[in-house]
Amino acid sequence: MVEYLLGVGILAAVYAINALSLNLQVGVTGLLNFGQVAFVGIGAYSVAILDSHDVPWIVGFLVGAVLAGAAGALVGRLGRTLASDYWAIATLALAELVRLVALNQDGFTGGAQGLSAVSGIWTGMSTTAREAATFATIVVVLGIAYLVARRVRNGQYGRVLVLIRENPDLAASLRHNVVSAKVRVMALSAVMASVCGGFYAMYISFIGPGQLLPFATFLIFTMVVVGGLGNTTGAVVGAVLITVLYDGTRFVRDWIDVSADQAAGIRILVIGVVLLGFLLVRTEGLVPEKVKAAHARR
Repeated sequence: MVEYLLGVGILAAVYAINALSLNLQVGVTGLLNFGQVAFVGIGAYSVAILDSHDVPWIVGFLVGAVLAGAAGALVGRLGRTLASDYWAIATLALAELVRLVALNQDGFTGGAQGLSAVSGIWTGMSTTAREAATFATIVVVLGIAYLVARRVRNGQYGRVLVLIRENPDLAASLRHNVVSAKVRVMALSAVMASVCGGFYAMYISFIGPGQLLPFATFLIFTMVVVGGLGNTTGAVVGAVLITVLYDGTRFVRDWIDVSADQAAGIRILVIGVVLLGFLLVRTEGLVPEKVKAAHARR
Protein backbone atom coordinates (compact mmCIF):
# COMPACT_ATOMS: atom_id res chain seq x y z
CA MET A 1 0.00 0.00 0.00
CA VAL A 2 2.83 2.39 0.88
CA GLU A 3 4.54 1.69 -2.44
CA TYR A 4 1.31 2.34 -4.33
CA LEU A 5 0.76 5.68 -2.58
CA LEU A 6 4.37 6.67 -3.26
CA GLY A 7 3.87 5.72 -6.91
CA VAL A 8 0.79 7.90 -7.20
CA GLY A 9 2.64 10.71 -5.45
CA ILE A 10 5.55 10.46 -7.89
CA LEU A 11 3.23 10.58 -10.90
CA ALA A 12 1.31 13.50 -9.39
CA ALA A 13 4.53 15.45 -8.83
CA VAL A 14 5.75 14.71 -12.36
CA TYR A 15 2.43 15.76 -13.88
CA ALA A 16 2.40 18.87 -11.69
CA ILE A 17 5.68 20.04 -13.26
CA ASN A 18 4.10 19.55 -16.67
CA ALA A 19 0.94 21.36 -15.58
CA LEU A 20 2.98 24.33 -14.37
CA SER A 21 4.65 24.43 -17.78
CA LEU A 22 1.39 24.36 -19.71
CA ASN A 23 -0.25 26.85 -17.37
CA LEU A 24 2.45 29.43 -18.17
CA GLN A 25 1.54 29.06 -21.83
CA VAL A 26 -2.23 28.61 -21.83
CA GLY A 27 -3.31 30.11 -18.54
CA VAL A 28 -0.94 33.06 -18.23
CA THR A 29 -0.05 33.95 -21.82
CA GLY A 30 -3.07 32.57 -23.67
CA LEU A 31 -1.00 30.40 -26.03
CA LEU A 32 -3.00 27.31 -26.99
CA ASN A 33 -0.31 24.67 -27.19
CA PHE A 34 -1.79 21.40 -28.39
CA GLY A 35 1.68 19.87 -28.75
CA GLN A 36 2.91 20.02 -25.16
CA VAL A 37 3.74 16.32 -25.30
CA ALA A 38 6.46 17.09 -27.88
CA PHE A 39 8.60 18.82 -25.24
CA VAL A 40 7.93 16.00 -22.80
CA GLY A 41 9.02 13.49 -25.44
CA ILE A 42 12.23 15.38 -26.19
CA GLY A 43 13.20 15.30 -22.53
CA ALA A 44 12.21 11.67 -22.07
CA TYR A 45 14.03 10.40 -25.14
CA SER A 46 17.13 12.46 -24.35
CA VAL A 47 17.43 10.81 -20.95
CA ALA A 48 16.58 7.33 -22.26
CA ILE A 49 18.90 7.43 -25.29
CA LEU A 50 21.88 8.71 -23.32
CA ASP A 51 21.15 6.25 -20.53
CA SER A 52 21.35 3.40 -23.05
CA HIS A 53 24.91 4.58 -23.75
CA ASP A 54 25.75 4.71 -20.03
CA VAL A 55 25.75 8.51 -19.90
CA PRO A 56 24.80 9.93 -16.44
CA TRP A 57 21.15 10.91 -16.19
CA ILE A 58 21.95 14.50 -15.28
CA VAL A 59 23.56 14.91 -18.71
CA GLY A 60 20.40 13.55 -20.30
CA PHE A 61 18.33 16.13 -18.46
CA LEU A 62 20.63 18.94 -19.59
CA VAL A 63 20.60 17.80 -23.22
CA GLY A 64 16.82 17.42 -23.15
CA ALA A 65 16.42 20.88 -21.62
CA VAL A 66 18.60 22.49 -24.30
CA LEU A 67 16.82 20.72 -27.16
CA ALA A 68 13.34 21.35 -25.76
CA GLY A 69 14.17 24.98 -24.99
CA ALA A 70 15.36 25.50 -28.56
CA ALA A 71 12.22 23.82 -29.92
CA GLY A 72 10.05 25.97 -27.66
CA ALA A 73 11.77 29.15 -28.77
CA LEU A 74 11.31 28.11 -32.40
CA VAL A 75 7.61 27.49 -31.84
CA GLY A 76 7.34 30.85 -30.08
CA ARG A 77 8.81 32.54 -33.14
CA LEU A 78 5.91 31.18 -35.19
CA GLY A 79 3.68 33.59 -33.28
CA ARG A 80 5.18 36.37 -35.36
CA THR A 81 3.51 35.16 -38.56
CA LEU A 82 0.67 32.86 -37.47
CA ALA A 83 -2.67 33.74 -35.91
CA SER A 84 -3.51 31.99 -32.63
CA ASP A 85 -5.66 29.25 -34.19
CA TYR A 86 -3.07 28.40 -36.85
CA TRP A 87 -0.35 28.54 -34.20
CA ALA A 88 -2.22 25.96 -32.12
CA ILE A 89 -2.44 23.65 -35.14
CA ALA A 90 1.29 24.11 -35.73
CA THR A 91 2.05 22.95 -32.18
CA LEU A 92 -0.08 19.87 -32.74
CA ALA A 93 1.91 19.19 -35.92
CA LEU A 94 5.16 19.51 -33.94
CA ALA A 95 3.99 16.88 -31.46
CA GLU A 96 3.06 14.50 -34.27
CA LEU A 97 6.42 15.13 -35.95
CA VAL A 98 8.29 14.19 -32.78
CA ARG A 99 6.16 11.06 -32.38
CA LEU A 100 6.71 9.96 -35.99
CA VAL A 101 10.46 10.48 -35.72
CA ALA A 102 10.49 8.39 -32.53
CA LEU A 103 8.36 5.73 -34.24
CA ASN A 104 10.53 5.38 -37.34
CA GLN A 105 14.08 5.74 -36.02
CA ASP A 106 14.49 2.14 -34.86
CA GLY A 107 18.24 2.26 -34.31
CA PHE A 108 18.09 5.51 -32.37
CA THR A 109 14.81 5.61 -30.46
CA GLY A 110 13.86 1.95 -30.48
CA GLY A 111 11.06 2.54 -32.98
CA ALA A 112 7.63 1.20 -32.07
CA GLN A 113 9.17 -0.88 -29.26
CA GLY A 114 10.55 2.21 -27.56
CA LEU A 115 13.43 2.24 -25.09
CA SER A 116 13.15 0.12 -21.98
CA ALA A 117 15.29 -0.55 -18.91
CA VAL A 118 15.87 3.18 -18.37
CA SER A 119 17.82 3.56 -15.14
CA GLY A 120 16.10 5.15 -12.17
CA ILE A 121 17.36 8.11 -10.18
CA TRP A 122 18.20 5.98 -7.18
CA THR A 123 19.57 2.43 -7.23
CA GLY A 124 20.87 -0.08 -4.71
CA MET A 125 17.91 0.37 -2.35
CA SER A 126 14.85 -1.59 -1.38
CA THR A 127 11.75 -0.87 -3.45
CA THR A 128 10.10 1.25 -0.78
CA ALA A 129 13.26 3.23 -0.02
CA ARG A 130 13.85 3.83 -3.73
CA GLU A 131 10.29 5.04 -4.25
CA ALA A 132 10.53 7.32 -1.24
CA ALA A 133 13.85 8.79 -2.40
CA THR A 134 12.50 9.29 -5.91
CA PHE A 135 9.39 10.98 -4.57
CA ALA A 136 11.45 13.32 -2.38
CA THR A 137 13.73 14.23 -5.30
CA ILE A 138 10.87 15.03 -7.67
CA VAL A 139 9.02 17.02 -5.01
CA VAL A 140 12.15 19.19 -4.57
CA VAL A 141 12.30 19.78 -8.33
CA LEU A 142 8.55 20.50 -8.31
CA GLY A 143 9.11 23.08 -5.58
CA ILE A 144 11.77 24.80 -7.67
CA ALA A 145 9.51 24.75 -10.75
CA TYR A 146 6.65 26.16 -8.67
CA LEU A 147 8.77 29.04 -7.36
CA VAL A 148 10.01 29.84 -10.87
CA ALA A 149 6.49 29.77 -12.33
CA ARG A 150 5.11 31.84 -9.47
CA ARG A 151 7.86 34.44 -9.81
CA VAL A 152 7.24 34.70 -13.54
CA ARG A 153 3.49 35.00 -13.05
CA ASN A 154 3.64 37.64 -10.32
CA GLY A 155 6.49 39.73 -11.71
CA GLN A 156 6.54 42.52 -14.26
CA TYR A 157 7.17 40.01 -17.04
CA GLY A 158 4.11 38.05 -15.93
CA ARG A 159 1.95 41.15 -16.15
CA VAL A 160 3.16 41.64 -19.70
CA LEU A 161 2.22 38.04 -20.50
CA VAL A 162 -1.27 38.54 -19.08
CA LEU A 163 -1.63 41.70 -21.14
CA ILE A 164 -0.63 39.74 -24.24
CA ARG A 165 -3.28 37.17 -23.35
CA GLU A 166 -6.01 39.76 -22.88
CA ASN A 167 -5.11 42.26 -25.60
CA PRO A 168 -2.02 41.60 -27.73
CA ASP A 169 -2.62 44.70 -29.84
CA LEU A 170 -2.59 46.88 -26.73
CA ALA A 171 0.59 45.17 -25.55
CA ALA A 172 2.24 45.95 -28.88
CA SER A 173 1.02 49.55 -28.80
CA LEU A 174 2.66 49.96 -25.40
CA ARG A 175 5.94 48.91 -27.04
CA HIS A 176 6.14 45.48 -25.47
CA ASN A 177 7.94 43.00 -27.71
CA VAL A 178 5.15 40.45 -28.05
CA VAL A 179 7.14 37.94 -30.09
CA SER A 180 10.10 38.07 -27.72
CA ALA A 181 7.80 37.52 -24.73
CA LYS A 182 6.23 34.49 -26.40
CA VAL A 183 9.62 33.06 -27.31
CA ARG A 184 10.89 33.36 -23.74
CA VAL A 185 7.82 31.86 -22.10
CA MET A 186 7.75 29.01 -24.62
CA ALA A 187 11.44 28.26 -24.07
CA LEU A 188 11.04 28.27 -20.28
CA SER A 189 7.91 26.14 -20.42
CA ALA A 190 9.55 23.67 -22.80
CA VAL A 191 12.48 23.22 -20.42
CA MET A 192 10.08 22.47 -17.56
CA ALA A 193 8.17 19.97 -19.72
CA SER A 194 11.43 18.24 -20.72
CA VAL A 195 12.30 17.78 -17.04
CA CYS A 196 8.88 16.20 -16.56
CA GLY A 197 9.59 13.85 -19.47
CA GLY A 198 12.97 12.85 -18.09
CA PHE A 199 11.55 11.97 -14.68
CA TYR A 200 8.65 10.10 -16.28
CA ALA A 201 10.94 7.93 -18.41
CA MET A 202 13.18 7.17 -15.44
CA TYR A 203 10.29 6.31 -13.16
CA ILE A 204 8.47 3.89 -15.48
CA SER A 205 11.82 2.75 -17.01
CA PHE A 206 10.39 3.09 -20.51
CA ILE A 207 9.53 5.61 -23.20
CA GLY A 208 7.88 4.89 -26.53
CA PRO A 209 5.74 6.56 -29.21
CA GLY A 210 2.62 5.44 -27.38
CA GLN A 211 3.41 7.93 -24.61
CA LEU A 212 3.41 10.80 -27.13
CA LEU A 213 -0.18 10.57 -28.31
CA PRO A 214 -2.44 13.68 -28.15
CA PHE A 215 -4.22 12.31 -25.08
CA ALA A 216 -1.10 13.05 -23.04
CA THR A 217 -1.53 16.76 -23.77
CA PHE A 218 -5.29 16.51 -23.25
CA LEU A 219 -4.69 15.06 -19.78
CA ILE A 220 -2.45 17.97 -18.78
CA PHE A 221 -4.96 20.44 -20.22
CA THR A 222 -7.58 18.89 -17.94
CA MET A 223 -5.34 19.35 -14.92
CA VAL A 224 -4.78 23.02 -15.72
CA VAL A 225 -8.47 23.71 -16.37
CA VAL A 226 -9.63 21.88 -13.24
CA GLY A 227 -7.02 23.59 -11.09
CA GLY A 228 -7.67 27.05 -12.49
CA LEU A 229 -6.27 28.64 -15.63
CA GLY A 230 -3.60 31.22 -14.85
CA ASN A 231 -3.18 30.17 -11.22
CA THR A 232 0.16 28.60 -10.32
CA THR A 233 -1.16 26.86 -7.22
CA GLY A 234 -4.22 25.72 -9.14
CA ALA A 235 -2.03 23.91 -11.68
CA VAL A 236 -0.50 21.81 -8.90
CA VAL A 237 -3.87 21.16 -7.25
CA GLY A 238 -5.41 20.11 -10.56
CA ALA A 239 -2.48 17.81 -11.32
CA VAL A 240 -2.80 16.02 -7.99
CA LEU A 241 -6.57 15.56 -8.22
CA ILE A 242 -6.63 14.36 -11.82
CA THR A 243 -3.68 12.02 -11.24
CA VAL A 244 -5.47 10.41 -8.31
CA LEU A 245 -8.66 10.10 -10.35
CA TYR A 246 -6.96 8.79 -13.49
CA ASP A 247 -4.76 6.33 -11.63
CA GLY A 248 -7.61 5.16 -9.42
CA THR A 249 -9.87 4.34 -12.35
CA ARG A 250 -7.37 1.80 -13.68
CA PHE A 251 -8.96 -0.56 -11.17
CA VAL A 252 -12.29 -0.28 -13.00
CA ARG A 253 -12.00 -3.92 -14.06
CA ASP A 254 -12.22 -4.88 -10.39
CA TRP A 255 -15.61 -3.16 -10.18
CA ILE A 256 -17.26 -4.12 -13.45
CA ASP A 257 -16.74 -6.93 -15.94
CA VAL A 258 -15.14 -5.23 -18.96
CA SER A 259 -12.20 -5.93 -21.25
CA ALA A 260 -8.86 -4.14 -20.95
CA ASP A 261 -9.65 -1.96 -23.98
CA GLN A 262 -13.04 -1.02 -22.56
CA ALA A 263 -11.48 -0.20 -19.20
CA ALA A 264 -8.97 2.12 -20.92
CA GLY A 265 -11.84 3.81 -22.75
CA ILE A 266 -13.75 4.30 -19.51
CA ARG A 267 -10.73 5.97 -17.90
CA ILE A 268 -10.49 8.43 -20.77
CA LEU A 269 -14.26 8.99 -20.65
CA VAL A 270 -14.10 9.86 -16.96
CA ILE A 271 -11.40 12.47 -17.57
CA GLY A 272 -13.43 13.92 -20.46
CA VAL A 273 -16.55 14.17 -18.32
CA VAL A 274 -14.63 15.95 -15.57
CA LEU A 275 -13.21 18.44 -18.05
CA LEU A 276 -16.59 19.16 -19.61
CA GLY A 277 -18.15 19.50 -16.19
CA PHE A 278 -15.68 22.19 -15.15
CA LEU A 279 -16.01 23.98 -18.48
CA LEU A 280 -19.79 24.09 -18.05
CA VAL A 281 -20.15 24.67 -14.32
CA ARG A 282 -16.93 26.16 -12.97
CA THR A 283 -14.85 27.62 -15.75
CA GLU A 284 -12.52 29.41 -13.33
CA GLY A 285 -11.40 26.07 -11.81
CA LEU A 286 -10.92 25.07 -8.20
CA VAL A 287 -8.39 27.85 -7.51
CA PRO A 288 -9.44 30.85 -9.63
CA GLU A 289 -6.86 33.26 -10.95
CA LYS A 290 -6.54 36.41 -8.85
CA VAL A 291 -6.23 39.57 -10.90
CA LYS A 292 -4.32 42.21 -8.98
CA ALA A 293 -4.29 45.90 -9.75
CA ALA A 294 -0.86 47.29 -10.53
CA HIS A 295 0.23 50.89 -10.79
CA ALA A 296 1.75 51.81 -14.11
CA ARG A 297 5.42 52.75 -14.06
CA ARG A 298 6.31 56.21 -15.19
